[in-house]
This record gives sequence, structure tokens and C-alpha cells, in this order.
Amino acid sequence: MIIAPSLLASDYCRFGAEAVRADRSGAEWLHLDIMDGHFVPNISFGPEVVRRIRPLTKMFFDVHLMCSQPEVVLEPFQKAGADLLTVHVELGDAVESLIWKIRSLGKQVGLAVNPPTNINAALPFLAKIDLLLVMTVNPGFGGQPFIAEMLPKIEQARRWREERGLKYRIEVDGGINQETAKECARAGADTFVSGTALFSHRMMKSAVRKMRDGAAAAARQG
Repeated sequence: MIIAPSLLASDYCRFGAEAVRADRSGAEWLHLDIMDGHFVPNISFGPEVVRRIRPLTKMFFDVHLMCSQPEVVLEPFQKAGADLLTVHVELGDAVESLIWKIRSLGKQVGLAVNPPTNINAALPFLAKIDLLLVMTVNPGFGGQPFIAEMLPKIEQARRWREERGLKYRIEVDGGINQETAKECARAGADTFVSGTALFSHRMMKSAVRKMRDGAAAAARQG
């Protein structure tokens, strides 16, 4: 089980210190939501923020590109220190070339699916990706409530992985807290992006441990 605190929920005045706090919490990944104001109606931060915090931690940088033209920023984020770059299946015909470009940059590939999108849209790409991100809220803003109707998507992603002998991780993002992480783990998720539920917690290390242990126990039950 991998826990990935989302920097989007941190104190924007203290990005560096918040990244260090996430590192000290024992979480494995740092999730970085990149919003362009077009693909989603909000704007977050760019490669320079990632470049500045990269020397502060050895955490795996999980960069989620909620962008209408991610090809423009793939190389800047690669140079800034991203380890994995996730693009959206909703980009349609561009997805194949985006996957190829990310691979050519030597980075891991993620593919995200929004709540209104049929999970079948990801099917042609499963053998080419390292991570499938099932969005459990509509992307663009933090702090939204978990959409329980996304659990069957997670279950389908797990079935495909087992049936096809693939190794992609199944990540969930949106409304993930101690309880919803368990629900997602039972459905098959193994990577949990959590913003408010972790960064708002005074003892983040305890919150991360509790989330990981709870998810692992739920997965065994599932």
C-alpha cells in the first residue's frame, strides 16, 4: 500500500516545509496536482514549484497533469524532478503519443479516468502504463466528497489486471480519508492520494500509518 499526500491541500505559503512534513510522515509518494485552468477550472502550480521542492525530499514525485495540452509541459516536469507523469484518457486520440513521449523521457506513465468517463476507455492502454488513476471526485478542486459510485471502476481495474497478468498500480484520488481508503482497498486500490485528511492532521505520521494499516487490512478482507 502506497500513501501519497497531495500537496494541493497543504499550506501554499510553505510548500517546501509541507513537502518535508510529508516526507517525515512516512508516506512513500508526494502527489502533485497540476491544473491549467482549461482542462479543469482551476490553476495550481507549475514545474518551478516542483523543481524547488525536489532537493528537499527523496519521495517519489507523482505528477498528475490535469491539462488540455500536457505535451507542452511533459519535458519541463521531467527536468523538474517528476518520477511519474499521469495524463487523462479524456484526451482521446492524443493519449497514445503522450504515453510514448513520457516513456521517451524515462519516466513512469499514469493514465487517469474521470468520474463521468467509462472505465473501458482505458482498456486499450493498460499494457502500456504503470498506474491507472481512478478519480473518485470530479477533478479541479480539493476537499470534495468521495463518489462511492466509482468503486465498481476500481473493481474492474483489478479484474483486468488479474486476467491480463499486468502490474499497473491502481490509484484513487478524491475524498480519500481513513474510511474511504478502506472501501477503495477492498475494491482493489493499492495507491491512495489524500490531501485534506492528511495535511490537516497535526500528527501526519500517525494519520499516514493509520491509513496504510487500515487499507492493508481491508484489502486482505476484500
